[in-house]
Amino acid sequence: MKYILNIFIFLVFTSTVAQTSLIGVWQGVLVKDGYPLEKGTLFYANFNCSNNGLSGKTRDEIFETENFAVKQIKGSCSKNKIEFSQYVIEKKKSTGRISWCNVNATLTYNDSTGYLEGRYVSNDCKNNMGRIILYQSDLKFSADEAVMSTHFWFPQFIRDFKKGYNAPKIREKERNSFVFQPIYFDYDKADIRVEYEPFLLRMIRVIDGHSDLRILVTGHTDSDGSDAYNNELSKKRAQSLIDFFVKNGLSRDRIEFDFKGETSPVDTNKTPEGKQRNRRVDFSFI
Repeated sequence: MKYILNIFIFLVFTSTVAQTSLIGVWQGVLVKDGYPLEKGTLFYANFNCSNNGLSGKTRDEIFETENFAVKQIKGSCSKNKIEFSQYVIEKKKSTGRISWCNVNATLTYNDSTGYLEGRYVSNDCKNNMGRIILYQSDLKFSADEAVMSTHFWFPQFIRDFKKGYNAPKIREKERNSFVFQPIYFDYDKADIRVEYEPFLLRMIRVIDGHSDLRILVTGHTDSDGSDAYNNELSKKRAQSLIDFFVKNGLSRDRIEFDFKGETSPVDTNKTPEGKQRNRRVDFSFI
């Protein structure tokens, strides 16, 4: 009996945790079928779940305008799914010909990508259906006339989503858990070994997915050769990484580099194994 009770408590707890993850403010886009993401409506939602029932509000904003509509919603929620209907337009501002359509939507949360995505259809605007794509937001939901936030986030969101990047919260976890490793070079060479390319491509995705992040690339050599020669060789090794990063889509202004020749060994230069460890490029976020 005690065993069964523990299982029941565990299931309730895990269900509550999963459901709680959908509570709060989300932001993203509502885009009509046949239209590109860039033509979508900025969409914010504040979800409240209680006993599988959903309440809250949504806010539509037209990009780079002051037009908006705040709507009340009701529906249901489970551990990774939300269904809602907009039923009252609480407040709005419209200039020009804008129709604020109420929609019904079903959204599913993807643990891997961090996006809450699904379909919507309007019951009061003919032939209005499409997609909703949302991610967890740190914004405070507002029904005021002023925009929720500057719209600078929207082009960045479109860019990141089209590149297949995960939602910001997931990318933050990826950044925090990313483990640097040096890459090593053959004797007297500055060519990148093929086996390091998958690691370097992962690094590019982490950097490119954070607009405030840059990478420092530092080249090194072993002790063979003159100081002047090793300085130049370590510079060439750092430059080979810069070229690889830029070739694979990372902006040059996101990269800093340094070169130290033979002055910063991590191992002895008296053995072949030690020299190999010293022929390297190191990385760090800045």
